[in-house]
Amino acid sequence: MTSERRRLLVAVAGALAVLVPLGWMWQSSRLPGTYSVMDMGYEDTGGGPGAMSHASMARSVSSFVEDPARKADVRVDLTARKGAFRLATGERVDGYTLNGSSPGPTIRAVEGQLVEVHLANASVPDGVTLHWHGVDVPNAEDGVAGVTQDAVRPGRSHTYRFVADHAGTYWYHSHQVSHAQVQGGLLGALVIAPRQPLGQDALALLHVYRGRQTINGRTGEDRVAAPAGTKVRVRVLNTDNGAAGVWVSGGAYRVLAVDGYDLNEPSEVRDQAVRLTAGGRVDLEVTAPARVDIGGGGALVVGEGAPATPQPLRVLDLLTYGRPAPLPFDGDEADRSFEYSIGRRPGFVDGRPGVHWSINGHLFPDVPMFVVSDGDVVRMHLENHSGAVHPMHLHGHHAVVLARNGVKATGSPWWVDSLDVGNGDDYDIAFRADNPGVWMDHCHNLPHADQGLIAHLMYEGVSEPYRIGGRGRNSPE
Repeated sequence: MTSERRRLLVAVAGALAVLVPLGWMWQSSRLPGTYSVMDMGYEDTGGGPGAMSHASMARSVSSFVEDPARKADVRVDLTARKGAFRLATGERVDGYTLNGSSPGPTIRAVEGQLVEVHLANASVPDGVTLHWHGVDVPNAEDGVAGVTQDAVRPGRSHTYRFVADHAGTYWYHSHQVSHAQVQGGLLGALVIAPRQPLGQDALALLHVYRGRQTINGRTGEDRVAAPAGTKVRVRVLNTDNGAAGVWVSGGAYRVLAVDGYDLNEPSEVRDQAVRLTAGGRVDLEVTAPARVDIGGGGALVVGEGAPATPQPLRVLDLLTYGRPAPLPFDGDEADRSFEYSIGRRPGFVDGRPGVHWSINGHLFPDVPMFVVSDGDVVRMHLENHSGAVHPMHLHGHHAVVLARNGVKATGSPWWVDSLDVGNGDDYDIAFRADNPGVWMDHCHNLPHADQGLIAHLMYEGVSEPYRIGGRGRNSPE
């Protein structure tokens, strides 16, 4: 064999040594046309027993519903459409509406009432669902296409039923092609009032329509009438993909609640802003006149005469705010403990080469399925070394923050369903597994979720009949 032929063979062998593994990685990353989320990735039991393998013995997610014999206390009809609409301040937007507007109608209920929402799809070609963000509904009502239901196709409808069992500030949005449909306007506020009225309250819903920041569907300011000296509960919702700074001009304020859960003995706050997670909510108590500034130029003006002031440099630390109170479980004595480590690495996702988000070193769909049993106390360690901030959202449950970067929480119990995990930060959170089903646990910067930053929480002994893709063309992100 000549030296030239030998060099050629070596070169070919070297090329094959690179191309064959790359081809295998590309092929193995391709998603099938239809699949179950329960077939994705690998099972992580967190130190507990594994999932029951016999599907015939498992209970379907479709069976987790409210009492069908109970009559609804609040009934709402919502019709979804795709098309151009105008904001309250007149600007034209190409997107989506509910009952002809965006945000959609604010749904209001009193704690303990049964809410029934009838969703009709008039003209959204990709289909639509409604997810009740922050409300720990039964699994069949969670509104995730391909996981808890099929997307509602044009000309069809779907009815959701759930008990508004925890007073607080929440919102609803589509969970079908959500990275596009939510940004385009398929969303609205949900307010669950306590049985005993609290006095005057007001809503400040932040949404960005293709670069236009709005408060309650208005660019610039929205206004609420309130006599001087009146205390007003301002419910601030962040429906954007990134965190927003929230601060009050005109005097001191208190943070009454986070993600629908009241804080214990909140103190007065001055010259500090609140960092509001994407998907998250805070309830602030202000005294009129006051101006609640939100993010990049929008504000809710309460009463008359409060000046506009720059955003404070200091950020309120909810890890130490308020006073401690007993928790319903011991997070240090968990039945299951999980790691959720967010990174970024090169590879293929559904055949697309690039540098992608990873979970515990794995790329979608080779991601963990966190398995729990009903009644477990679950502890999760979230860490982020990806180079970006990720607002993490667990469906169906609220978790309490135990520690950040190894420093234990010393303030009021800080319950969340949406939590900003900054680059280089880590959090320890815990929750009681008391809502059986299959639940998404994903980044609520929705383009990140679309790029693979998604895992699921699955209860032992649960199955689900729905499929991503397929005839229903289900695509939750």
